[in-house]
Amino acid sequence: MNAIEITNLQKNFGHKQAVQGLNMTVPEGAIYGFIGENGSGKSTTEKLICGLIRPSGGSIRLFGKDYTDADVRAKIGVLIELPGCFPGMTVWNNMMLQAANLGLKSPKEEVQKMLRLVRMEGAAGNKYKNCSLGMKQRIGIAMALLGKPELLILDEPLNGLDADGMRIMREVLTDITKSERCTVVISSHLLGELEKIATHYGIVRGGKMMTEMTAGELEKSCRTYVAVTAENMEQTKALLDRNYTRVEQDEAGYLRVYDPVKPEQVAAFLYENGVTVHELKTDKIGLEEYYIDLMDAKGVR
Repeated sequence: MNAIEITNLQKNFGHKQAVQGLNMTVPEGAIYGFIGENGSGKSTTEKLICGLIRPSGGSIRLFGKDYTDADVRAKIGVLIELPGCFPGMTVWNNMMLQAANLGLKSPKEEVQKMLRLVRMEGAAGNKYKNCSLGMKQRIGIAMALLGKPELLILDEPLNGLDADGMRIMREVLTDITKSERCTVVISSHLLGELEKIATHYGIVRGGKMMTEMTAGELEKSCRTYVAVTAENMEQTKALLDRNYTRVEQDEAGYLRVYDPVKPEQVAAFLYENGVTVHELKTDKIGLEEYYIDLMDAKGVR
């Protein structure tokens, strides 16, 4: 069974079409990376799934039932923005208040379990206002998990986090799908980070789904390239530009040859032209570059 099945979804705000005939399928247990530029319809789609706004047309089915079904609604956890916590209260008391609102039978045990899951058990006594952005994001996820949802919707949970905060968040999200058997939908602009955890992807633009794929399908779709470092990089770049159609230098300092060519051919060409090669390897583009290529191919950049 799929956690989410959306067919021909539409949402209009006056004369503006925010979502236009969008189709979307999210398998149970997936970490689904929901990708698109600002104004593409990601956040609107998430709000429609959560029932925060009503669609203008189309259908949304969650776990095989209409999204308005009361039993289905109880299976959804949401973090669209930072959680609505009381700044002067401790993390523990904010969590206990949420547990009381949900009518949980064993609130202390559930709060302890969720704080442990999001690596916040040591900060339970901290006042919410003194927590970092990354901690607040994790508190929000813990609150969203208190009702034991089977589907978790997260809007930009990685924004503003430092490297360590992103690492912790990746671990938390992966653990959620395993220990809580929860399906997670994440929208994010940080595609490099998303690529490290997502099992499925959906790329949306202009309110329409451009493509959906698994992580394995993305891997097969990503172009390979030959990466080179040499003694004189400026001279090497000039030589490669004369012989190949697309050569670019990446942030790590490698010259990338994107033409369909074998590494030994590039090595032989440089050797014949007197270039001393330091390193030569093949690699594949990642999610971010795939996304850019897709936008370019559709003529939208």
